[in-house]
Amino acid sequence: MADAPLKVLFFASLRDDVGVAELTLSAPVPENLAQLWPRLQAQLGPLAVEALQTENVRIAVNQDLTLRPLRFCSGDEIAFMPPVTGG
Repeated sequence: MADAPLKVLFFASLRDDVGVAELTLSAPVPENLAQLWPRLQAQLGPLAVEALQTENVRIAVNQDLTLRPLRFCSGDEIAFMPPVTGG
């Protein structure tokens, strides 16, 4: 059975930074951030990846906020969210 694609979502200002709200990555599915960054850079460009790599960007895997390092599986949903600003 082939790997299910990885779904990558971008929210709020990060959506503006990368230019899309959603991206689907087919096999081979990246297993971690080190493998994900080059795939995103190839599709979105280096400035988009730089915005995603900002220190306080939050990442959720399958709707659960998570800490790095991350591991991904076939069919996962990865969401990038901008830092929460105080008020």
